[in-house]
Amino acid sequence: MSDNFAQTVKQQADIVKIIGDYVKLRKTGAQNYTGLCPFHKEKTGSFSVNANHGYFYCFGCHEKGDVFTFVMKLENISFPEATRVVATKCGIPLPKREFNSPEEAREAGLRRQLIDIHEAATQYFEAHLKSPEAARAREYLTGRGVTPETIAKFRIGYAPDDFNDMRDRLKPHFNEEAMRASGLFSSKEQADGTQGQLYARFRKRITFPIANEQGKTIAFTARALDSDEKSGPKYMNSPETALYTKGQVLFNLDKAKADMRTNDFALLVEGQMDCISVYMAGIRNVLATSGTAFTEMQVRLLSRFTKRVVVNFDPDQAGANAAEKSIALLTEEDFEVKVIALEGGLDPDRYVREQGIQAYMAALRTAKRHSDYLIDRARQLFPARTADAKVKAMNFLLPHIRRMPNRIHRDEFAADAAQKLGIDSAIMRLELKQAAAQRVESVRSHTQDPASENERILLRALVLPEGDPARTLAADQLSQHPEWYDSLPAAPVLEALAHAPAPPNPLDAAPDQPSRALLARALQQHDDPADASSSNASQSMTEQVENALHTLERRRLERRQREVRSLLAEADRRGDQAMLATLTAEKLQIDRTLRQF
Repeated sequence: MSDNFAQTVKQQADIVKIIGDYVKLRKTGAQNYTGLCPFHKEKTGSFSVNANHGYFYCFGCHEKGDVFTFVMKLENISFPEATRVVATKCGIPLPKREFNSPEEAREAGLRRQLIDIHEAATQYFEAHLKSPEAARAREYLTGRGVTPETIAKFRIGYAPDDFNDMRDRLKPHFNEEAMRASGLFSSKEQADGTQGQLYARFRKRITFPIANEQGKTIAFTARALDSDEKSGPKYMNSPETALYTKGQVLFNLDKAKADMRTNDFALLVEGQMDCISVYMAGIRNVLATSGTAFTEMQVRLLSRFTKRVVVNFDPDQAGANAAEKSIALLTEEDFEVKVIALEGGLDPDRYVREQGIQAYMAALRTAKRHSDYLIDRARQLFPARTADAKVKAMNFLLPHIRRMPNRIHRDEFAADAAQKLGIDSAIMRLELKQAAAQRVESVRSHTQDPASENERILLRALVLPEGDPARTLAADQLSQHPEWYDSLPAAPVLEALAHAPAPPNPLDAAPDQPSRALLARALQQHDDPADASSSNASQSMTEQVENALHTLERRRLERRQREVRSLLAEADRRGDQAMLATLTAEKLQIDRTLRQF
């Protein structure tokens, strides 16, 4: 693609409009616009676009460039591809494409053929929905309240009960490679290891096209008309292809994105029919996960348009589990999340058909905060008012509390949960607050000591006389590794004792009341004759300390391993090759060390 063409596109492109397709921008000056940077996590907008000079700049991560740089970085594509994307968005005719190598030309040609073959398949299925054979399919759709207008808008079709017809219709127009790569056909392996003749993957099914962000069909979901074993699964999806990766696509994004920006929230439902019914009833900013698990890639895709989501999944157990996982992913990325629980256990599609759109709009307006929804869910799962049930309810909630990036929000959620679950114990409240503050995974029953056995061993060693080998080892190592204290309930008293010998009354070393209680319990258990029967009794104190320190280091490495995985995903998204190399090396080193443990 020539430099002259790229220059022409750059001159004609409205950078604010192009970037505005990916990032929600607001005007902050005559020529300036700001928004949340798509290249790094942030809560306040430090991303700036200058319309007059045609550049973007982030004051947070310092990414910068022109309209092509932006599209290249965000879409992870080459300069020629970015030029074509921008030209297409601006309605500028594309010149004949030139390629750097035959391989590049072949791949580009295949992708173009895959787009074309999916368009041809969509038209084929649409035409067959009008055929005599599709009478049952039309009856089913009418019974579900699907109008001709909806069928046309979502390009719903019908795959006939025929193995060969679609293949024979498309064969004159597409080569064998494109037909096999499309996912529209299957074939059986022959005795000699080669693939046999192609036959239609979707048969006797209603077809729902899955479109990319530009509205082009890239895959299908197909619903069986029969429920017998021979018909296969109720819903069948296209396999992943060069065009389609299921965890990176949101159904209806092409139609919903403008309304998501205008209304600054997205309604997330589970199935395509739910999405279609709600959309056609007038709520346009609705998306579906298409029956797949919600993924980090979909969360990042969503964050380009809004940071507010209302979740309305099916009320059954599978839907509740999917809702919990989606809430977890969204809150971790600092989304504001609300949840709709529809009366009568109905899914959105049936609710809209039976109760009407006004009732659904009312339910949407009264959506619960995700924290309230999860607390109610904990109470349903563990209804008993016993201490044990309360602990189980808290352990259900804690991972959700822990994921919230904002400390104030975590504290508020924790306090709410304690109040609604009727947890009056001061120790339990304190432990919950510590867990929320430190973002640890679980709490223990208030009848148990919140400190682990490793912490108790170290506390006992640190109150030994100065010069004792076990005390010296524990104090030296803890002083050298302050990172080990992360997430330890006993951290304040461990730190105090590691830096100075214990006073005549060891409890005087504890900096606060909870630490004093922890230390007292550790020393009390050590003095208890029953403790002598434990597995530690046969080990010397120094050996016990070595094992405890060993465990703390392993846990630190596991924490860092999780952090590095997250940082790798972020570096990969930004295309930061130098950071990817550094983090990959660190991950390999950590993996090796953990294997030695």
